[in-house]
Amino acid sequence: MFQSFQKSASELKAIAQVGDWTKARFSLPHHATVMVSEVNCQVPGCPPVETVIAFWTDSDTRYRIKIFKPVANVVEEDLPVNWLLPSLLDEDDLGCDCC
Repeated sequence: MFQSFQKSASELKAIAQVGDWTKARFSLPHHATVMVSEVNCQVPGCPPVETVIAFWTDSDTRYRIKIFKPVANVVEEDLPVNWLLPSLLDEDDLGCDCC
């Protein structure tokens, strides 16, 4: 039931790679904060494992991407195209409990 917070070298490499791809895809500065995490979901109908990417722009606007596979299986093509950035806006008041 409880998982270790320690990641293997391959998991850390995958997390760093997804962060680098995100910065490149959305033209984020090198110092931009990009958080990549793998989440286990227990909600019926939810994928059992998903990768969540959160990042901020210089204007302190937060964006979020969910990819429905483990971080080790994410490839660069899984990231949305850069012109979809406005649709990735992470607003806490979306009013839905689904995601």
